[in-house]
Amino acid sequence: MLKALISAFRTPDLRAKLLFTMMIMVIYRLGTFIPTPFVSYENVNQCLQEAGSADLLTMMNMFSGGAMLQLSVFALGIMPYITASIIVQLMKVVIPRFEELSKEGQAGQSKLTEYTRYLTIFLAILQSSVMVSVANGSLFQGCAVDPIPDASPGRYLIAILAMTAGTGLIMWMAELITERGVGNGMSLLIFTGIAASFPNMLVSVQQSDGGWTRVILVLAMFLAITVVVVFVEQSQRRIPVQYAKRVVGRRTYGGTSTYIPLKINMANVIPVIFASSILSLPTMIAQFGNVQSGWALWLQQNFAPQSPAYLVTYFLLIVFFAFFYTSITFNPEDVADNMKRYGGFIPGIRAGQPTADYLRYVINRINWVGAFYLATIALIPQIVFNQMGVQSMAFGGTSIIILVGVGLQTVKDIDAQLQQRHYEGFLR
Repeated sequence: MLKALISAFRTPDLRAKLLFTMMIMVIYRLGTFIPTPFVSYENVNQCLQEAGSADLLTMMNMFSGGAMLQLSVFALGIMPYITASIIVQLMKVVIPRFEELSKEGQAGQSKLTEYTRYLTIFLAILQSSVMVSVANGSLFQGCAVDPIPDASPGRYLIAILAMTAGTGLIMWMAELITERGVGNGMSLLIFTGIAASFPNMLVSVQQSDGGWTRVILVLAMFLAITVVVVFVEQSQRRIPVQYAKRVVGRRTYGGTSTYIPLKINMANVIPVIFASSILSLPTMIAQFGNVQSGWALWLQQNFAPQSPAYLVTYFLLIVFFAFFYTSITFNPEDVADNMKRYGGFIPGIRAGQPTADYLRYVINRINWVGAFYLATIALIPQIVFNQMGVQSMAFGGTSIIILVGVGLQTVKDIDAQLQQRHYEGFLR
């Protein structure tokens, strides 16, 4: 691996891509420490030490590398862009126009990208407005000072504009990495935010009861889960496909054999994020209201991460969203029609509707394995940390799946570019 890395840096164009990607990641990290106008950095740090926040905000703060609860210009991180991308992807099933654009090649994809950008800015305005409006109240429970001193409508407006501009800049940087760097820009920025929160989480674990013993246990669990994630993420169910020979003029086309690679975890980490977000909403609503009222206490007790009801509901939601998201992103009918159009067929299965039914049958069986894998990986760290009395979301299953998945994909991208230059790749 070290030899391949040296070879990558010896290649001028690949070295330029790697350095460009690293530079964007450094700029992204620097932006997380720039406070939003009129936000007191000292007051924010005091509130972080004295008060807590909702679980949903804690998870989003992890994705932003700690920028959200610091109220920096990059407070919203990459989350609005991710949310907008998911919404546009889901709209392909609901709105026929979006489905048509997805089939129009590069021109259609450019139009969908434009819609994604507009929706990102809209979500950034909405989320920054909510965050700024609750900064001096419900964002930090029990804080004695105001993160935005001498708040006024004008100061709120400028803070909202600054956070929205920061989100637009992050979106632009993510697209720059995808176009001119190595790997997927959006995924790499999430990777940067999660990895940056690891040292603080290790310190918090070390300072709890148990000290370095707990740190060693946490790292051992992290390595064990990483091995499982690498094994499953690399697993595929390959459906063999045979293409019949076609004679066009004097040339013969087809007659080749290939396969359709179906990942065990086709939904990736999306079901875990959806389930975490939904289960965090009740406790966040309870904190924004009267925390001493009966309904607020009931929500906090039954939707606390330590409660059995929370863990069971979390498991069921992950399984549900795994099937739901896969059914939206993978359409067996479209795959079967494309195969039939180009003369492809699965050996032993008739082309057309029987092929679609067979693919749907295989995907449903794979989804059960992938859904239970996701739910297990997400719940094991949660249960272990609950028993240890440690609140550390950076070592949760969600973050591990994201880190390993993004790392594997980035290594594959570098390896593909090395193979073009006849170098030995990372995965050999």
